[in-house]
Amino acid sequence: MLNRVVLVGRLTRDPELRYTPNGVAVANFTLAVNRTFSNQQGERDADFINCVIWRKPAENVANYLKKGSLAGVDGKIQTRSYDNNEGKRVFITEVVADSVQFLEPRGGNNANQGQGNDYFGGNPGYGGGGNDFAKQQNNNNQNRPSGGFNDDPFANDGKPIDISDDDLPF
Repeated sequence: MLNRVVLVGRLTRDPELRYTPNGVAVANFTLAVNRTFSNQQGERDADFINCVIWRKPAENVANYLKKGSLAGVDGKIQTRSYDNNEGKRVFITEVVADSVQFLEPRGGNNANQGQGNDYFGGNPGYGGGGNDFAKQQNNNNQNRPSGGFNDDPFANDGKPIDISDDDLPF
C-alpha cells in the first residue's frame, strides 16, 4: 500500500502551535494549492488542505512560516473522527506532514535578506541563513581554475554536442 502526498502552496493563516499534555509540539496550518486547470471564467480555483506536523518540525513551522508563506509539504493523508457536542460524528481528513520545506526567503520574496530556504528539521538561520550554502558554493566555483576535472560536462558554449548512438544507455 502507498499513502504519499506532496504539496506546494501558500499558508492561508499563521500556523497554530499547541502542546500535548506530555509536552509534544503539534502545529496545524492550511495550505492553499492551485488547481492545474481554469474554471469557465478563466480563473484558477484552489484547494485548501489542512495539514498537521509534530515535534521539533512543528516548532520550526510555527516560528518561521506565516500567512502567505510558500511551503512544500511531504506527508500522508490521514482520516479521523470524533463525536461533537451534539452527538454527531465528525470526520476529518488532513495531511500529516513528515517534512515541510520553506520555499522562499524569510520575510518575503527578497532573496537578498539572507534567511529562508531552510529545511524544517535543521537549524533555521544557521550560518546567517539558508542562502549561505549557495553563496559558498558560488565562491568555490569562482576560485576553481577552469578546464579542471569538475567542470560541467554539459556546458557546450552553444555548440552542438557530438554523441554517438553507441554511447547512449538506451
